[in-house]
Amino acid sequence: MDLYRLVEEKRGLRELRVLENLKNMIHETSEHTLPQCRDGMESNLKEVLQRLQAANDCVHRLQQREQERRKMYNDHLVASEKQRGLQWEELMKEQPRHQAEVDEEHQRALQRLREHYAEMEKDLSKFSTF
Repeated sequence: MDLYRLVEEKRGLRELRVLENLKNMIHETSEHTLPQCRDGMESNLKEVLQRLQAANDCVHRLQQREQERRKMYNDHLVASEKQRGLQWEELMKEQPRHQAEVDEEHQRALQRLREHYAEMEKDLSKFSTF
């Protein structure tokens, strides 16, 4: 029985050492490793959050610029369309006047041609009487 007790005592001491080592590892992990990891994570997270915020601000500014550019472009299109509409209305108002001027010029040209041919006929009739 002495041998059995001796083996059991050695086994117990081994298990006790293993348990003591586990206790020391747990203590080391909870007292040193976890706080270091937490501090490292927090500092990295702060940096990541700052970078994300900066990127978000940059995207927001770009979106605002794009919206302003689109608004200016749309305003320009609306103004141009309105200007063309006014020009078209003005052209349509002037069209009858221009048409009347052309018709009048045409009538004057016809009258000049009639007078010219009438004069030519007179001249021709002078030669036919001889």
